[in-house]
Order: sequence, then structure tokens, then C-alpha cells
Amino acid sequence: MILPQVRDRRLITVRRGGSLTDADHQLLAFWAAACAEHVLPLFEAHQPEDTRPRLAIEAARAWARGEMKMMRSRALGGHSMGAARPLAGAPRFAAYAAGQAACVPHVAEHDLGAAAYAIKPVQAAAPQGRAYAAGLQERDWQREQLPAAVRDLVIEDQEQRNDICWCVFYPEAPERSGGSRRAADRSGPRQTSTRTSPSRPAREL
Repeated sequence: MILPQVRDRRLITVRRGGSLTDADHQLLAFWAAACAEHVLPLFEAHQPEDTRPRLAIEAARAWARGEMKMMRSRALGGHSMGAARPLAGAPRFAAYAAGQAACVPHVAEHDLGAAAYAIKPVQAAAPQGRAYAAGLQERDWQREQLPAAVRDLVIEDQEQRNDICWCVFYPEAPERSGGSRRAADRSGPRQTSTRTSPSRPAREL
């Protein structure tokens, strides 16, 4: 799971006591679907007959358009994760990304699950020595797709949950020739949350 121990009210819907509007919730679902779809070819090249991840991505968008119930979208997300479990590497991560996207209608914070899992297959498929750069490139592409209304929220959340999302949003750079390391550029707002409970590292599904 990639969910925090302490929930951010801004990512909880108004009807559940938070401040996330339906409109912004829908934007998060569209964005998560875009992240997952961008890496879907890494799954389909390996499993061309399995439509479960594609159907999950379509479900996230259908829910955001008001054409599908939340429970149906979440169920299709579970089917996509079922497609992932027997696999390894890039195809596995890509199917998980699709499954996470379809779960955004249920819990908005699955948006970063989709984004994080969509970075992992790019890293896994990169040539030797290029995983770090490929991951950052995918992260930056994802950020370019963010709607303005939720951009700051998502980037702040990436910083808050980086540690439980395998540090894919702000990874540690590989060792340079001098043996030193540097942190990836933390573009976007700094964390301002007053949460004090520690987060647990993510466990891969």
C-alpha cells in the first residue's frame, strides 16, 4: 500500500469530512489514468490478450465522467492487479498502475499509487545505468499532465509520501565519480504539513 498512516484532509472528499471537491477528485482520476496509460504498452507488449489493465484505466475515466459507479471502477482495478500478480518487472508494475488508477474513485490518494507504479516500469525497462534518468523523465512527464487546479496539491503530496512510494518522486541519484550522491531536484512547493506520525515504507503489492 502507498497510503499514509495519517490522512491529508485535502485528499478526503467533502462528504467524508475532508475538503476535496468532486471536481478535483475527478481531475485526480483523469490524471491517474493518464499516468497508467502512458506505460500500458509495457504490459500489453508482454500480455497482448489481457485487457484487464486497459479496462481499469477506462473505468477511472468513466467514473470521472459520471458514467460508472465507484464500486464497479474499484472492482476493475482489482482485476488489473490480478493481472499483475503472476508477472515480474515492467509488465507487473504497469498493470498495478492501471489498478491503482481505477481505485482513485474510492480513495483519491490512490492517484500517487498510479503515478508511482507508472514510474517503476519505466525504470525497470530502462537500459543498464539509465533507470534513474528514465524515472525522472517519466515523473516530469506526469507533472506536465497535471491540471492546474490540483497541481500544487499533488506535488506537495508527492513530497510527503515520497518515502512510502519507493522514493520514485525524489530518488537519490546514483553515485558520481567522486563517490558522492545528490538528491533529485525537488521542484514544486515544499512540504508544509504539520503531521507528526511517521510513514511506513511501501510494500510492493
